[in-house]
Amino acid sequence: MESSKPAFIYTAAAFLGALALWELTARFSGWSAQIFPGPGAVLASLIELTGNGTLIRHSIASLYRVTAGFYLAMFLGIPLGMCLGRCKPLRLMINPVIHFLRPISPLAWIPLSMLWFGIGDLPAIFLIFLSSFFPLLVATTIAVRSINPVYFQVANNFNFSRLESFTKIMVPATIPAIVTALRLSITIAWLVVVAAEMIAVQSGLGYLILDSRNALRMDYVMVGMVVIGVIGLLLDYIMRQLMNIESAAWGTLGHK
Repeated sequence: MESSKPAFIYTAAAFLGALALWELTARFSGWSAQIFPGPGAVLASLIELTGNGTLIRHSIASLYRVTAGFYLAMFLGIPLGMCLGRCKPLRLMINPVIHFLRPISPLAWIPLSMLWFGIGDLPAIFLIFLSSFFPLLVATTIAVRSINPVYFQVANNFNFSRLESFTKIMVPATIPAIVTALRLSITIAWLVVVAAEMIAVQSGLGYLILDSRNALRMDYVMVGMVVIGVIGLLLDYIMRQLMNIESAAWGTLGHK
C-alpha cells in the first residue's frame, strides 16, 4: 500500500505548480492587474475580506442554503427511493415522471422559482433541492433493486418484520451506493448554489462574485473562486469520511 507522504508531496507540488503558473501568467501575459490579478493581490484581498467579515458572511449564507436544500433532498429522496425499489407498481407509476424531470437542468427552474418564492433564500434552496433530489432518488432505487432477493427470502423464513428487514438488509446493503450518491450530489449542489446566488439572492459567494465583477474588482472575484474551491474540497472530504461507515463493508449484494 502506498504511503500518504508521497501522495501529500504530489498534491503540494501540483498546487505549487498551479500557483507558479498563475504568477507567471499574471506577470507576463500583458494583462493589467485589474483584469488578471496575481496570487499576491488575491491573497491581500482575501485577508481584507476576511478581516471585515464580508467573506465569512457570504460563505455562511451559501453553506446555509446548501445545507437546507441538501438535507431536504436527502430526507425525501432516499426514503422514496427505497419505496420505489421495493414496490414495483409504485415504481412503474412514478418512474416516467422522474425520468422526464431528471434531465431538466436545475438552472432552467430559476425563472419559475423566482416567481414562486420571490427573492431570497427559498429560490436557491429549491434549486439545490432539485439538483440533489433526483440523483439520490435514482441511486437509492437502483441500490434497493440490486439487493439479491435471496436475502429477503431468508428474512421471510426467519419471520423478520418489515422494520427488521429494513434495518438489517436494506440499510446495510444500500449504504455504499447511497454514500457515493451523497458525495456526487453535494458537489452538484455546491455548483448550483453559486449559479443561483448570481440571480435570485443578494448574499452568498455567487453574489459576491457577481457584485465584484460589476465593480471591476477581479481580485474579489478570484477570492470568491478560491473560497468556493476550498469549501468544495472540504465538503467532498466530509462525504468521503462516510465511506468508513462499518455497514458499507457489505459491498455489493446485488445479483447480476
